[in-house]
Amino acid sequence: MKIRNRQKNWNWLFFWRKISQLFTQPLIENTRNSTLHTTDHNQHQISNASLQSAASADRMPRIRHIIAVGSGQRFEMQLKGGGRTPYCRGADGRAVLRSSVREFLAQECMHALGVPSSRSLSLYVSKTEKVSRPWYSEASRSQDPDRLITEAVAISTRVAPSLIRVGQLELFSRRVRKQEHPQAMAELEMIVLHLIDREYSDVIDNTLSTAEKVVLLAREFRNRLTSLVANWLRVGYCKGNLNNDNCAAGGFTLDYGAFGFCDLFNPRYQAWTGGGHHFSFLNQPMAVERNFHMFCTALQPLVASHQNYTKNLNEIRTGFTTVMQAKIEKMWAEKLGLHTFNTGLFRELETLMAHTAVDYTIFFRELSTMPGDIASLKKSFYKNATYKADHEGMDKRWSAWLTTWKSLNDSNTYANTARPRAQDELSRKMKLVNSKYNLREWFVVPAYQQASVGNYSLVRELQEVMTQPYADQSIDVEEKYYRLKPLEFFETGGLSHYSCSL
Repeated sequence: MKIRNRQKNWNWLFFWRKISQLFTQPLIENTRNSTLHTTDHNQHQISNASLQSAASADRMPRIRHIIAVGSGQRFEMQLKGGGRTPYCRGADGRAVLRSSVREFLAQECMHALGVPSSRSLSLYVSKTEKVSRPWYSEASRSQDPDRLITEAVAISTRVAPSLIRVGQLELFSRRVRKQEHPQAMAELEMIVLHLIDREYSDVIDNTLSTAEKVVLLAREFRNRLTSLVANWLRVGYCKGNLNNDNCAAGGFTLDYGAFGFCDLFNPRYQAWTGGGHHFSFLNQPMAVERNFHMFCTALQPLVASHQNYTKNLNEIRTGFTTVMQAKIEKMWAEKLGLHTFNTGLFRELETLMAHTAVDYTIFFRELSTMPGDIASLKKSFYKNATYKADHEGMDKRWSAWLTTWKSLNDSNTYANTARPRAQDELSRKMKLVNSKYNLREWFVVPAYQQASVGNYSLVRELQEVMTQPYADQSIDVEEKYYRLKPLEFFETGGLSHYSCSL
């Protein structure tokens, strides 16, 4: 619900004000979205606070986690880039403005796209402290950074009901298996019950036994995780690094480091140079399945003495592929405006997109307009060598595919009528699935470059545009943000790929 009575929500405002008092000189005040409300576990809507500037790095807090309460809901606020901790593996514990701007914008963009995500509360940049980081020189074609640059440090505040990762559960479970100390089992049970309390209390009855809760937890996490990955594929998002430590046990997107939104459709798209094909765009379901198996393995000691619950847990684990496939097929059907997934239609489309070099976002948005021919679809064509070698033949294949697609949609009927669905209604529904805008890296680069010299206007602009990704918006916005990626940006370090030195 919206915050209107400040006294009623004084805990939340108290924490926010106490943090804000550590800093000075606000740079951006976001008054457009000043609400704190929660709809369900997949829609954590947090007040999108302002970008700020710190007068001195010495005044930056060393706090890592804060618990805030608002409207009866509990949220963890985590400061990213606040300095060294026992867990920073010898590094300086700092984040730079460049990576912080990326995460700040990405979390809000993903939320607006309807993808479960941690949220951005604030972003601060130091006026005095700088650090050196490896990065790319202008127009570099190198896979790895080719120079050291000095950048201002920043602190961003991410918010979620909890920030527990699958890797943390795995750690506690490993201690049980290795019998590292007498309290290992009690500690594993404690963190699992804490996770349930923070993330799953609305679907798991607190009066159940621990073993019963564990089985329900595995089933619900599978449901959330498979829905999450289907959403990633829907919007063209590639997580980049999908190990257990980057997988939120609450089933939402967390840790925006080496992520990317694909411009060109490519099943093996991967922006992170260290990610390999196993973390690439269409391999994400398999990568996440591995994390889910580790999640179930971590829970196993808590049901080991209950044969039936152990069997149930194993069945949930082995059923991941079936559930994942069903949700992916449902997602593709919705993107294509179909009631059910059509394998032949999709396979031909996948082949055509790969052979033509198609912009993923623009293609599906143009298809959502219910085109009469392929003219509007060609707005999404980069026209690679394969296409150019036989463009007439490729156009005929595209026209044949479009004819088949239209015939399938014409055969769709409303549940309570026998007449074909109206095209405008179908178009409206498809546009709610296929966004017009997403956070392309070549939009973000000039924004953080300008921010590095104190100009935050482009960050504000991107925040405004990318939090309305399904709206057509103005002609000026369309001309600027609804277009193909310039060819000179392909294969360019920092624009098309990047290392983990983000």
